Amino acid sequence: MSFTRTWAITRKELLHIVRDRRSLVMALGVPFLLLLLFCYALSLDVDRIQTCVYDQDRSPESRELIERLAASRYFDIVQNAANLREVDRAIVSGSAMLAVVIPPRFAARLLARHPEPVQLILDGADSNTASIAQVYALNVVSAFAAERFHVSPSVDPQLRVWYNSSLVSRNFIVPGLVAVILMIIAALLTSLTVAREWESGTMEQLLSTPLRPAEIVFGKLAAFFVLGVADAIIAIAAAVWIFDVPFRGSLLFLGAATCIFLFGAFSWGIFISSIAGSQLLAYQMGLLSTFLPAFLLSGFIYAVENMPLPIRMLSYIFPAKYFVTILKASFLKGVGLEVLWPSVVFLSIYAAAVSTLAVRKLRTEVA
Repeated sequence: MSFTRTWAITRKELLHIVRDRRSLVMALGVPFLLLLLFCYALSLDVDRIQTCVYDQDRSPESRELIERLAASRYFDIVQNAANLREVDRAIVSGSAMLAVVIPPRFAARLLARHPEPVQLILDGADSNTASIAQVYALNVVSAFAAERFHVSPSVDPQLRVWYNSSLVSRNFIVPGLVAVILMIIAALLTSLTVAREWESGTMEQLLSTPLRPAEIVFGKLAAFFVLGVADAIIAIAAAVWIFDVPFRGSLLFLGAATCIFLFGAFSWGIFISSIAGSQLLAYQMGLLSTFLPAFLLSGFIYAVENMPLPIRMLSYIFPAKYFVTILKASFLKGVGLEVLWPSVVFLSIYAAAVSTLAVRKLRTEVA
C-alpha cells in the first residue's frame, strides 16, 4: 500500500468535505444539536411529582406533614381535595400522580403511640415513576414520624453515594449519549461515500487508476476520521463545560479509546457503503445498524444486565456498548486502562475486523 496514493484519496475527500459547506456544517453541528436535544428532553430524574392531599384530620401535626411534603423538591402539591371523589378525579385526569390521604384522629393516635397508616394512592400507569414516588413519600412520612413522635426505626442506614453523589441523571446520560451520537454520525457520514462514487460513475475512474482497494478505503476513512475527531471534541467539551458533567479520568486514555472507536465506526460505514450500492439503501442500513443497537443495547439508558439472555448476548457484538462503558467510567469514576482494558481490546478487534471486511468487499467489487 502506497502512502502517496492513500494521501491523494484523503486529500480528495477532504476537499470534497470542505467545499460542501452545508454538509460540513451539518456534520459538525448535528452532534451538538442532538446532545442539546437529548440532554434537555431526556431525564431520568423523578422530582416535582404532582401530588394531591386529602387531610381528614386538619390538625397542626397533619399540616406539618403536608408542609414537609411541599418543602421537598420531589413533591409539588397541586390540589387539596375535600373528599375521596376529588382524589379519584385528580388521579384519573392525570393532574396528580400521587395522592396522600391523612385519616381522622391521625395526630391523636400517633401521640398515643398507636400505629396510624397514611394512605398513598399512586397512578401506576408509569410504573417506574410510581415506584420511585412511593419510596420518596414513604421516606418523608417515616422521617416525620421519627422526628415528631420519636418513633425510631430499628435500623439506621448511613448512605454514601459514590461517583455521582448528587444523583443527577444528566451525569449518567450525557457520557452514554456522546457514544451513541458518535456511532450514528460516524457510520452515516461514511456509509454514503462509496455508494455515491458508484452512483455518480466516479468509482470506475478510481478503479482505472493504480489505486488499490485498501488505499481507497483508508484514504476515505482518514478524511472522515478528521471530521469524527472534531465531532468528538465538540461533544466531550459540551458535556464538561455546558452540562457540567464531572470528568475524573485521563484525557489521553479517553482520546486513544475514542480514536479506536471512531476507526471501527467509520470502517463499518464504508463496509455498508460497499455492499449497499445505492445511497438510499446505504443510509437505511447505516441508520438501522447503528441507531437502534447504540440506543437500546449499549447500556446507554437500559441496563444490559436486566435484559433477556438472548438479547444480552446479542448486545456484546456492538461496539457502542463498550465505548459507553469507557465514557461513563472515565467521566464519573476516573478509571483508565487498568480497569477498562477488556473494552479497549474488543474495540481494537472490532476496528481491525471491520476495516478488513471493507477492504475485501471493495476488492471483490474490483474483481
